Amino acid sequence: MTFLSVLATIFGTLSGVANLPQAYKIFKRKSAEDISIITYSLLFIGAIVWVLYGLEISNFPVTIANAIGVFSIGLVMLGWIFYGRDKKRLSRLRAARRKV
Repeated sequence: MTFLSVLATIFGTLSGVANLPQAYKIFKRKSAEDISIITYSLLFIGAIVWVLYGLEISNFPVTIANAIGVFSIGLVMLGWIFYGRDKKRLSRLRAARRKV
């Protein structure tokens, strides 16, 4: 492995792990109010394409780094599904009904 390959593996993995703090924050606060699902959807699709490309060219660092990204981005998206803006809007509607 060349020095550049080692750097690419390290920073590719760090890029994949970079979404874990956001996922942790979503699940801890039980809120994904400020998350752009469009942005994370595009990142998710891109990471899947990179995993497939890494498999096609048999490049372990590309495959693993982006598989970690798929996992961490997927966690953020699951958090949005469970705690996204729609949940907040629904609770406001329920509260408004109780007042009436």
